[in-house]
Amino acid sequence: MGKLSTHVLDTTQGKPGDGVVVELYAVAPGARTLIKTVTTNRDGRVDTPLLEGDAMRAGRYELVFAAGDYFAAQGVNLPEPRFIDQVTLAFGIADPSQNYHVPLVVTPWSYSTYRGS
Repeated sequence: MGKLSTHVLDTTQGKPGDGVVVELYAVAPGARTLIKTVTTNRDGRVDTPLLEGDAMRAGRYELVFAAGDYFAAQGVNLPEPRFIDQVTLAFGIADPSQNYHVPLVVTPWSYSTYRGS
């Protein structure tokens, strides 16, 4: 079986995003269900896969990263309202036997992602 994982890279400071709160949601027509809330470790990763085994199912998901709170905790001078606050990455898992790695590369002014393995 595959697994779902994530990590956060703070390219403003050139380091992993330590202490970012991440929420994982399953998304279906008319419903959005919180599956898990985790916090990234010193390496910017979560300690265990977000999904694996029987929980790893085909479907639509969202990862919501509390990037604005992270940058505020780092002492970054942010405008109010914050330009980048909560970053929502909507993605699909087509084949649950594969690994899906969905990282966030972020600054207070921009972000990107890609599918890793």
